[in-house]
Amino acid sequence: MAVFRPVLTRLFAVGMLCLSVTSFAQDATPIKAVTDATFPPMEYMDNGKFAGFDIELVEAIGKALNRPVAWTNVDFKGLVPSVTANRADIAVSAIYITPARAEVIDFTHPYLSGGLVAMVKEGNTAINTLDDLKGKKISVQVGTKSVQWVHDNIPSAQVVEVEKNQQMFSLVDIGRVDAAVTGKPAAFQYARTKGGVRILADQLTSEEYGIAVQKNQPKLTADINGAIDRLKADGTYAALVQKWFPASTK
Repeated sequence: MAVFRPVLTRLFAVGMLCLSVTSFAQDATPIKAVTDATFPPMEYMDNGKFAGFDIELVEAIGKALNRPVAWTNVDFKGLVPSVTANRADIAVSAIYITPARAEVIDFTHPYLSGGLVAMVKEGNTAINTLDDLKGKKISVQVGTKSVQWVHDNIPSAQVVEVEKNQQMFSLVDIGRVDAAVTGKPAAFQYARTKGGVRILADQLTSEEYGIAVQKNQPKLTADINGAIDRLKADGTYAALVQKWFPASTK
């Protein structure tokens, strides 16, 4: 038996090496991510490249997990269907965690607080509160929570649904609508960089963003949660927040 022991030892070592290489290859599989890159500062296109807070956060998560991220740009209304149809592993695009969405997808732990706000044209002194929005024409992006919120809370409003975030803001700029209801980060980003609009003082809702994950990938959800925890512990997360959300725009 002593003669075969070194051979068995070598075979065992080779086998473990193969398992290790196979495991590494599986861990290095790209994470297929979808986003609607029309929502700065969360996600947008910059000279043909994906940019924004969500993008950099997920790239940092991928790096922490030793997995590259493969991005695909789709309309917001197609994000959750892309995940449920197994065309993507995750969706990240300023997606609010809601009970309805959680029925068909899993969410990571919340990674950022947000909420809905109302934007009006600068100089519009007739709209200052939620009550002032009654009966007004309001633009919202199709597929977002803004649509249902306006229907539920301002039933007298004339809702104008558009495909892209930029269209929603443009309608306010040119006076085609009285206001836009959208997520806080994008509204403050637009007001800061483009000007000509103002955000109503009272925030309409307070909610949290999460990364949507396929329900059949609980390990990926757990891995992402763990990566977010590590990014918060080592200061990476705080640096991203400081970069993309200057204190004056929160």
